[in-house]
Amino acid sequence: MNRVSFFTLLIIMLTMFSSCSENRETKNTEVVKKETKVVSPKTQTKKKIAYIVTDSRIPFWAIMGRGVQSGADSLGYELEIYSAENSTKKELELSVKAIKDEVSGIIVSPSTSSACVTILKLAKGANIPVVISDIGTDGGEYVSYISSNNREGAYEIGKLLAKKMADLGWNNGRVGIVAIPQKRLNGQARTAGFMQAMDEANIKGADIKQLVTWSEEETYTFCKEMIESYPDLRAIWLQTSNGYNGALRAITESGKKNELLLMAFDAEPEFLDLIPTGVLAGSAMQQPYLMGQEAIKAMDLYLSGKDVPKSIQLPILPISTENIAEKLPIIKRDVLGI
Repeated sequence: MNRVSFFTLLIIMLTMFSSCSENRETKNTEVVKKETKVVSPKTQTKKKIAYIVTDSRIPFWAIMGRGVQSGADSLGYELEIYSAENSTKKELELSVKAIKDEVSGIIVSPSTSSACVTILKLAKGANIPVVISDIGTDGGEYVSYISSNNREGAYEIGKLLAKKMADLGWNNGRVGIVAIPQKRLNGQARTAGFMQAMDEANIKGADIKQLVTWSEEETYTFCKEMIESYPDLRAIWLQTSNGYNGALRAITESGKKNELLLMAFDAEPEFLDLIPTGVLAGSAMQQPYLMGQEAIKAMDLYLSGKDVPKSIQLPILPISTENIAEKLPIIKRDVLGI
């Protein structure tokens, strides 16, 4: 099928896009071997890679983009970064654009696991290889999946929170969760791991609210509602990092600054000050800069005709007051991309 007619087919497929089931894990340890027919000589010569990211306005994704860029620069690839700004529709339009530009490969951090299935179908039809960096997919063909052990990371930060609550004599208190969308495989894994730690410590849950706009104001509203609805609330866990100021504002306004613990997931540069001073009890930190570098390395291996691990899973760092000084060099380099 020539490029023109395939592009027409892409537009038709966009109108047929629908959500898929979110229940399958994207884990596999088999090795993928590149077939010489997959990437045409023309696209190989261009050596241009597209990175399609759900929203580069969020620091985590911006840092991952810098990791991809760093790897692309060192390996000699031209990189174009497309931010979908948390819009599934725009994400698909950017996927079509990358395919129309005949890139050599696509790295994608999709908005949802179901949306990724459609992106993979479009790329497959154009014989363009795809590496997934975080979030995951419900199905489809891809070269490699770079991920973090979300369940284990959430479990470890949950155990850390349970210990802090026990030390303060707050075992009978509740914990509320401000969650990332549970349509995402990583969101499901974070909730499952954290709840396992809470169950083991016999700590009751309060509410769980899912982010939609990912804004500081939305996080503030969710936290305020939980504080008002649950008098025995003793901790709030944010499944992301960028809305932390909203959570701190809600806690301060409630007058319960010394009665509530705040935990997070991922990291902001300010966490380097907030955790040592106890304003933030801790955070489970992924390593987005390293993930971005691993993603471009996997793509380079594939385009070079070498074997590529189907799944590359990186550890998450449970950080608290007790270990932040020791882990600081890793946090600065692989977590914050400094």
